[in-house]
Amino acid sequence: MFLTLLNTSWLQRSELMPGRPFLQIPGPALVPERIVRAMSQSLIDHRGPEFACLLKEVLEGLKGVFQTSEGQILLYPGSGTGAWESCVVNTLSPGDRVLGCVNGHFSSRFCETASAHGIQVQLLEVPYGTGIPADLVEQHLRADQDRQIKAVLVLHNETSTGVTTNIAKIRRALDQVGHPALLLVDVVSSLASINFRFDDWRVDVALTGPQKGLMLPPGLAILAVSPKALEANQTSKCARYFWDWAPVLERNSRGEFPYTPATALLFGLKESLAMLREEGLNNVFSRHARLAEACRRAVQAMGLKLLAKKNDERSNTVTAVCMPEGFDSDAYIAHAERSLGIPFGPGLGKIKGKIFRIGHLGSLNELELLGALAGVEMTLASFGVEIPLGAGLAAAESYLLQPASRQGL
Repeated sequence: MFLTLLNTSWLQRSELMPGRPFLQIPGPALVPERIVRAMSQSLIDHRGPEFACLLKEVLEGLKGVFQTSEGQILLYPGSGTGAWESCVVNTLSPGDRVLGCVNGHFSSRFCETASAHGIQVQLLEVPYGTGIPADLVEQHLRADQDRQIKAVLVLHNETSTGVTTNIAKIRRALDQVGHPALLLVDVVSSLASINFRFDDWRVDVALTGPQKGLMLPPGLAILAVSPKALEANQTSKCARYFWDWAPVLERNSRGEFPYTPATALLFGLKESLAMLREEGLNNVFSRHARLAEACRRAVQAMGLKLLAKKNDERSNTVTAVCMPEGFDSDAYIAHAERSLGIPFGPGLGKIKGKIFRIGHLGSLNELELLGALAGVEMTLASFGVEIPLGAGLAAAESYLLQPASRQGL
């Protein structure tokens, strides 16, 4: 049965019991109670031996999550935006040319960070809803006969559109041409959720924040850097002080930082890494893939369209849903928050007001996803979008009931 517009006073936020929070934005994700408790302990001397042991443990643990034995890990108090800046200023010089791959709002901002430091960004832009085609990267690099392009900037998972780019193919494109450019990759909404292989794909810098797959509050900038990136760091001419890699690596080798670290977040990171080890990284990837497919099937069963065009590029951490013609997604998001207290991610940049985004990453299981999907159905129906109530939930449940062998995981 299709629902028509319900009374918009159907529910008011003030009438609801608080209950479990449903934070269905694509990050920050909910912080598990184990991590909250870990961060609640008393602070320790950040220049003492106990802190040195903590730092060594989290740096080694992050190597496992990045899947690297060769890369060095760097941590800063900051954010993903800070990690962009750290990546750029430590590997490039003003006047350098880079190939900036843009397929959404955040990939555009990564390129803007480079431009702000005097880097010449040669844009490779594709429509929102698609990944970066490796053949186009290869064409741009093949045309660069004088090898002026110093780096390729690309997002593994474009959070604003729910699209994943195949980084292994981007690496093969570089190899096909024999191009020496650095491969600089944003993994903010993919690390610890979608399989990312730093060493195997020979990535030079991978950067992230802690508030998504790592299940922490915001407040850290995290980078993995290759030996080749460290060589580039020796000749990079961009001005830097706080973001400089050299003093961090030197002081980390002694178990400390050249500044006051975010100690409570490091306590939480230690617990996060323990949780990921307990589940097993491959199981983490499979869980995200399974929940993401259930979400996509639910959305399509509601009669709505996905922004991501290709099945193999659809993100396992965030689903971007196109609003039907005549409906504003920002108004819908406000309605969902007001009526059921469930936040969704808005459309950004060129797709503002046209989509909403459902986050399904980090600490999330089947029941939690089904609860969120029920919230999507109820709020869409009460907003006036005609959907077959219950069809989305039924599609998700039917998929989740299938054995893993039939899910292709």
